[in-house]
Amino acid sequence: MAAGTVLKELTPATAVEATRVDGEAVAQEFTNIVLAHRPQIFRFLLASTRDVDLAETLTQECFLKAHRNWDGFRGESSAMTWLMRIAINLEKDHWRNRRLAFWRHARTNSVDLDDASDWLPSGERSVEQQLIAREKVAQVWEVVAKLSGRQRTVFLLRYVEDLDLSDIARATGLSEGTVKAHLSRALSKVRTELRGN
Repeated sequence: MAAGTVLKELTPATAVEATRVDGEAVAQEFTNIVLAHRPQIFRFLLASTRDVDLAETLTQECFLKAHRNWDGFRGESSAMTWLMRIAINLEKDHWRNRRLAFWRHARTNSVDLDDASDWLPSGERSVEQQLIAREKVAQVWEVVAKLSGRQRTVFLLRYVEDLDLSDIARATGLSEGTVKAHLSRALSKVRTELRGN
């Protein structure tokens, strides 16, 4: 009787049902990943490209690529780190394929400073203080525009996305020491330039 029960559980109908349930669980897991990490991926791509439409397109491409390769995600890093690495690679590929200078394109299609103030919140209250804050943000973007590609990426991941150095290293494929060196050089350039203004 017990053997018959085991055989009943292994019928094609139950195997199909088990596959459907597993597929739904995987789909729900991926949906949860998208809901949890989409804002961070979009924010990084927006800060990197300064183009809302391009950031949205690259964000969609990131999650489409992640969905296609979800079975290959081994969990050696967090899902956020894995997704950020995909986003970084998509951003690099975009600029390499278009053969455009990153910041030349960003200047012509940049987010208006008034729009940027919506996603770069300021705790200041007066109009004068808000204007000063916007000017400082504009100065920082100008300095960041002069950084090398790697320095800019590391700087944005650290100060826009607030990632730890180890997560940045995994996301960029660089060693943690290299990340520290690029971040140190970027900070030094930003500070030097801002003091000169």
